Amino acid sequence: MNALASSPAAARSLARSSAASVDAALLAKYDGLRVPRYTSYPTAPHFTPAVTADVYGGWLEAMDLSRSGSLYLHIPFCHQMCWYCGCHTKIVARYAPIAEYLGHLRREIAMVADRIPGRLAVRHIHFGGGTPTMMAPEDVGPLFDLMRSRFDVAADAELAIEIDPRTLTAEMAVALGRAGVNRASLGVQDFDPTVQEAINRVQPRETTEQALGWLRDAGIDNVNLDLMYGLPHQSVESVARSAEIALEMAPDRLSVFGYAHVPWMKTHQKKIDESVLADTLGRWEQFAAIADTLDAAGYRAIGLDHFARPGDELAIQQEEGRLGRNFQGYTTDDAEVLLGFGASSIGALPQGYVQNAVPFDQYATAIEEGRLPTAKGIALTDDDRLRRDLIMRLMCDLSVDAGAVAKAHGQEESLFDAELADMADLVADGVAVIEGRRVHVPEAARPLMRIVAARFDAHLASGAGRHSRAV
Repeated sequence: MNALASSPAAARSLARSSAASVDAALLAKYDGLRVPRYTSYPTAPHFTPAVTADVYGGWLEAMDLSRSGSLYLHIPFCHQMCWYCGCHTKIVARYAPIAEYLGHLRREIAMVADRIPGRLAVRHIHFGGGTPTMMAPEDVGPLFDLMRSRFDVAADAELAIEIDPRTLTAEMAVALGRAGVNRASLGVQDFDPTVQEAINRVQPRETTEQALGWLRDAGIDNVNLDLMYGLPHQSVESVARSAEIALEMAPDRLSVFGYAHVPWMKTHQKKIDESVLADTLGRWEQFAAIADTLDAAGYRAIGLDHFARPGDELAIQQEEGRLGRNFQGYTTDDAEVLLGFGASSIGALPQGYVQNAVPFDQYATAIEEGRLPTAKGIALTDDDRLRRDLIMRLMCDLSVDAGAVAKAHGQEESLFDAELADMADLVADGVAVIEGRRVHVPEAARPLMRIVAARFDAHLASGAGRHSRAV
């Protein structure tokens, strides 16, 4: 455990004072930077077509079955577009496209399993979207049965799914429970009706409470709620109130994401009135208000943007220095193999990262032709693996001993001395503290940890323009 995290009470005290101590000029200085969220390293903008279906197939065939595995399934459909959305999704009014897509998904699972020299042990399965519960209840069980027939899914595996409470039915909750789902992440974003209207996501509190009731009645007791800040019409007071309402629903974990306004990439975001979006300082204050509200209720801050009850496994792993981070955010999943299924999904193997085709037609054509739908990826070098370990520990622990990481990879402890010396500006601004070869991110600078991590990113210069705002 690092020195800064060794005193939770002191850390929480710093968190409560963070908004008041923010220097507006400092925020403006770093707001212009665009840095990755580091759910992987190297990050997705650096993936290239050099990783082909044949390359991925070779990685699968060479798989060491002593390694642990997890599965990610992408269901890219929604019934309505939320104006803030940055996901790969498609709006559908009929079930036929979803049924056709699920057929392709099942074929892909079989194709991948056929390339593996045995049955991979799996401890985590995650359904993301889009809205995974756009599936019909009768399609849920057979899909889980297929995965259990092709992989060794542990009896106590975490089976998680993302849910839009507006479309969940009691019948679907029962189907999920019968399939063994034991964790649900519910999108909320904000409880204020004015904000909901402005983002095209009208979701009364009662709708979320009803969905939670159905899930808990079905035996799905592990619940996460997603909140957002930086949305139109939000204020410090309104986001704090939304956090208070969320707490009344007793979630185990909460994710608090900042809205990324990129209308030049996601054209539907042009429907959001920019004049009612908070400025940089306002966004910071909104995040601090949510964090303070959750802290006062006893939740622990996890990494960049997650919060968990002290007894939750996410908080326990952070305390023990075992917290992980992948494409689903902070996680207890320590699998060495992540297999991604579905259009746009990303997988991670010891050899590197691989991403499926994003356009539905390209994904479907590959499956119909009996080809893995691989579009791009990146093969890892030894330097990538070293820097990934360093960046991930910093993103999870807010502290890392750069010398110790280098030594663990067979390198000289002085390997990152140039990067540490180059952080003089971050140290002067209070964004980083350096003690020997250990770098800390002070609690009050937690939302800026990506800036510190980026100083160790050897690929950043070639892809910085495609990342999100630093603040």
